[in-house]
Amino acid sequence: MTRTNLYLFWGFWAGIAALWLVLNPDILTASGIFALRQFVMQWSGTVAMAAMSVAMILALRPRWPERRLGGLDKMYRFHKWLGIGALGLAVFHWLWSEAPKWAVGAGLLARPARGPRPEITDPVRAYLNSWRGTAEGLGEWAFYAVVILLVIALVKLIPYRLFRYSHRLVPLVYLVLVFHAVILIEYDMWLTPLGVLMAVLMLAGSYAAVLSVFGMIGHSRRVPGEIVALNKFAGVRSLRTEIRLAPGWQGHKAGQFAFVTSNPLEGAHPYTIASAWVPSDPKITFVTKELGDHTTGLADRLKIGQKVTVEGPYGCFTFDDGLPRQIWVGAGIGITPFLARLKELADADPNAPRPQIDLFHSTSEVDDEALERIATDARAANVRLHLLINARDGRLGGERIREAVPDWREASLWFCGPSGFGKSLSADFALQGLDVGSRFHQELFEMR
Repeated sequence: MTRTNLYLFWGFWAGIAALWLVLNPDILTASGIFALRQFVMQWSGTVAMAAMSVAMILALRPRWPERRLGGLDKMYRFHKWLGIGALGLAVFHWLWSEAPKWAVGAGLLARPARGPRPEITDPVRAYLNSWRGTAEGLGEWAFYAVVILLVIALVKLIPYRLFRYSHRLVPLVYLVLVFHAVILIEYDMWLTPLGVLMAVLMLAGSYAAVLSVFGMIGHSRRVPGEIVALNKFAGVRSLRTEIRLAPGWQGHKAGQFAFVTSNPLEGAHPYTIASAWVPSDPKITFVTKELGDHTTGLADRLKIGQKVTVEGPYGCFTFDDGLPRQIWVGAGIGITPFLARLKELADADPNAPRPQIDLFHSTSEVDDEALERIATDARAANVRLHLLINARDGRLGGERIREAVPDWREASLWFCGPSGFGKSLSADFALQGLDVGSRFHQELFEMR
């Protein structure tokens, strides 16, 4: 995460937790494990549901948070870590529910004596209380389900197809947990600012969950299209797909990406857009590399004339920083967003102000036709290209970039490629004094 997103992430957890503690100071004087257990379960359950609700809202791909968090790739990273945090709190919540009962069964704790319960005269409280047993039972089973589903989502060795279908069940489990929370959150809490906040979050989260169940996420940003050209680059195991879009596409900026559905059974997959937007010729191009279970064999499954659906655009990797100097680093298939920007610059007014740009493209695989296309586009855009083939030229690093671009301190650095390479490059430039928080831009492009 970026520094700003880290502050937002930890600020969210601290804010919700602190607000609950302010409203429940009696936790500090709780007497006995069972009295403390009730407080801890209320605290952990409330914070976990707040996190799950925000994660569910972000799954809708809303525009405003996307811009605030630095792009859909960063927003999904935020969504992922909210899910991880909620999972950890859910386990903590469940342990506090079950461990004291295990201790009583083992003779380590005595069950607390219970006197007669006061009569409930408030009809709303009485109605909610009548569902308590059902909410507890459903909540326990929902907990087991969410643990399994989130583990599937987090373990990348599990095929994407299984992840996709299993993740569609998460909104249903979330709705069960909303019922669990509405019934079991202390009744008086609903009349506090935290109660109002939780009600808003769970209502919005439930709306997002329903849209997700019916496959409506991103529906307003979908446009039908038809594949009009396919070009294979065998040397780099890549495929260039050109799609003609139907009316409705609002245009895109170089560096953005879109979700494409070519097979409804497989669903939508994200691809970086490799073409500039020309309204008079509404086409969009993607370059994909055989890297996983979906992209492997994609060239054999796609056909000219095939109908597809394109959803987007998304992302903020759009080169809009206003600096007079830029350094681009595209490693392997990470060259794709720069291809779109090269096309955009080539078609732009030559007298319009533009930054001086050095493009570094490092690759371990070679396809002469693909490399010649990149070189041609770079010349047309007046961008200085540095092509490095790993076996011939060695690996690209920060020192090599600084030698080639002496005025690198005045530049911003835009990186797309393997995340490990991006982290090492960012750390290297940070050691040299570059303000990576504002000048190092990296496309994370991990939707899982």
